[in-house]
Amino acid sequence: MLSEDQIKAAPDSDYMNEAQLEFFKQLLLDLYDSTSARIEQAKQQMATPIDLNDENDRASMEEQNSISLRIFEREQRLLPKIQQSLKRIREGDYGYCLESGDPIGIPRLLLRPTAEYCAEVKAIQETKEQLYSKL
Repeated sequence: MLSEDQIKAAPDSDYMNEAQLEFFKQLLLDLYDSTSARIEQAKQQMATPIDLNDENDRASMEEQNSISLRIFEREQRLLPKIQQSLKRIREGDYGYCLESGDPIGIPRLLLRPTAEYCAEVKAIQETKEQLYSKL
């Protein structure tokens, strides 16, 4: 299997060839496993009641549980994105922008393997979101 350095050094003509797709498939599977493990850890942390008599300790524990809940919710939203990316690999669409069809690019996919849009399209979408949220 290719390394990250080999993928970065590959010519543009190799974009999303079989070896690169296999690399990203494994990257996504590893991300799925680690995300699932973090979700389970957050569940266990929130489910384990600790009897604290001190109000400061109790407040600290509640704050920690609040943080764990936010992490849990964020990670829960990531799992379907990973599954969708794996589906796109199977269908041969992975690595290409859903809107423009342009390559997303290796550097962007290495940073965010679940990316569905190229940087230009994503920037336009975010600008529109900001404009509409101010209305």
